[in-house]
Amino acid sequence: MTESPDPTPFPLDHLVERACENGMGERPALVLRDKVLNHKALRERVATLAGWLAREVPEKGARIASWAAKGELTCLLPLAAARAGLVHVPINPLLKRAQVAHILADSGAGMLIATPSRLKSLEAGDVPNACLALDEGSALAKADEAELKIGPSEADANELCAILYTSGSTGRPKGVMLSHANLWLGAVSVAHYLKLASDDVTLAVLPLSFDYGQNQLLSTWYAGGSVVPLDFLFPRDVSKACAKHGVTTLAAVPPLWVQLTEIDWAEEASTPLRRLTNSGGALTTDLVEDLRGTFPQADLYPMYGLTEAFRSTYLEPELVDIHPTSMGTAIPFAEILVINDAGEVAGSGEEGELVHCGPLVAHGYWQDEARMAERFKLAPMASSYGGTAVWSGDRVKRDENRLLYFVGRRDAMIKSAGNRISPQEIEEAAVAAGLVAEAVALGIPDDRLGHAVHLVVRGSGDDQEQANLPKALLKELPNFMQPQVIHWRKKMPLNPNGKIDRTALYRELSQGAAQ
Repeated sequence: MTESPDPTPFPLDHLVERACENGMGERPALVLRDKVLNHKALRERVATLAGWLAREVPEKGARIASWAAKGELTCLLPLAAARAGLVHVPINPLLKRAQVAHILADSGAGMLIATPSRLKSLEAGDVPNACLALDEGSALAKADEAELKIGPSEADANELCAILYTSGSTGRPKGVMLSHANLWLGAVSVAHYLKLASDDVTLAVLPLSFDYGQNQLLSTWYAGGSVVPLDFLFPRDVSKACAKHGVTTLAAVPPLWVQLTEIDWAEEASTPLRRLTNSGGALTTDLVEDLRGTFPQADLYPMYGLTEAFRSTYLEPELVDIHPTSMGTAIPFAEILVINDAGEVAGSGEEGELVHCGPLVAHGYWQDEARMAERFKLAPMASSYGGTAVWSGDRVKRDENRLLYFVGRRDAMIKSAGNRISPQEIEEAAVAAGLVAEAVALGIPDDRLGHAVHLVVRGSGDDQEQANLPKALLKELPNFMQPQVIHWRKKMPLNPNGKIDRTALYRELSQGAAQ
């Protein structure tokens, strides 16, 4: 990568052209179960699928939805739809029919390509009348038969390219509108600060409907590297794939990292890894130590992001041991401001809201002006970009070294007996006690306190260890932060993106408290 990444955005499908133009055409690009596509073959497959799509759905800007496991179709569609002048709507394969029906109707999808079993799960009325539903095998076969290859698109980089729906853990899923420029510059930015190269191999374990997951493809291909998509059942499947393919780059969310550090890694699986990247939740100090112990040679990149602005910050690997809980600083093309309650730029150590400005900011929510107005607002006066910014709702602080630290979400802060409590602080103390692997602190409605602190933990069923946790918390936390109730679990509920489903836990505990 160059010293400063190129800020010029291109149509997204030009990613496959870039690798070939730079002489990387013969290098592997996509490693599938039954075949390997080099970058030239990837370019040809994108051209073929795009040509067929353009014939079947000739309306520019029409939405094309995919609902399938990782494979050739789901990896090609982001680029092929972009080349055909269409808008890709990837649907998480873990979602159920009611959620899929909502996404199809809300997006106005003109085509749905899915696996046969998923299509069979849909009921009458789930697929809009104007939406053509095809199984993925038929779609790929029809594209090959049509032989209608089209070349690189000439789309305006600001045109809509994709709609990524949030998981819907809170209320109705929102469709985040992303342009060619959003996705192109996101790929350039990540490839640059991760120092990706043409000999890198990325194991894509995250859902491709997740912005973090989709970027695994785009940033790797921008750098001319190779992607190995993997749908796994067990953590050991990940380590086996790393050994088989010589994986150099692995991205995950905290719950998965916890599972991966709880298994034994063969030397041939861990040694090739050059970098580990984390987003979707903060790493704890203990988890950082576990990752260091399991993958001592790999650079660790903690990152913070939100779908509405893709990615906002990352922490340089050399700073992780010194500042293990920091969010780091802005990624390339992102301007990050901390705005206090007076609407001014917060001073060092002063809490404020993280506001993301610049070209990575999405184009808003699809057909949802009300919720769009809550999150997408004019940038603060201090912004060098101006225009629209994403007001994250996340509370952060910046220290004297300009490093950012997460405090908590404005709507997640627990207000108990007049005290404002950060769930993260309680969770970190619980994990640091060494008695639990994961912890979630929630404020549950309480007649006396307003909200009572409930702590859900995954850990041992040993009675003595369970008795020791409250004692450990008493030593580390003030009285007003002590959990009123500790709930021990063998496993945590996860949402479709692999993150702990805090909303499901809140709903369960709130209902229990009301009974």
